[in-house]
Amino acid sequence: MSLGRRAMVWGAAGVIALAAAVACFSDRSATGPATGTCRLPIDETVPGSVVVPISNFAFQPAEVRIHAGQTVTWVNCEEDATSHTSHANDETWSSPLLSPGTTFSHTFDQAGTFDYHCDPHPFMTGRVVVE
Repeated sequence: MSLGRRAMVWGAAGVIALAAAVACFSDRSATGPATGTCRLPIDETVPGSVVVPISNFAFQPAEVRIHAGQTVTWVNCEEDATSHTSHANDETWSSPLLSPGTTFSHTFDQAGTFDYHCDPHPFMTGRVVVE
């Protein structure tokens, strides 16, 4: 396959992946991967809230940047029965165990960098940077 053809194939794959991600997290609800069982109602009273899907044993994206006063909502989009948490390393917040399709939200009122992890899977880490 020529270099140009390969670039077109990878470019098309990127567009498809981006379209799937946008479709997954648009409007007032989000559907998870292929199962469609991961739903997140977006509260209209929280403008600029940020959604962090949890999928394939990772926070996606691993780092988000927000402004003070914004809310981050984690949604477990695992396709199996795996539960996760969002737990601040400095104990600022701690979610309960999130089974697939459930959510946890936290509003960040002060600037700073907040590292977090999943209690059952400590290799899963993330960061919220509040400006």
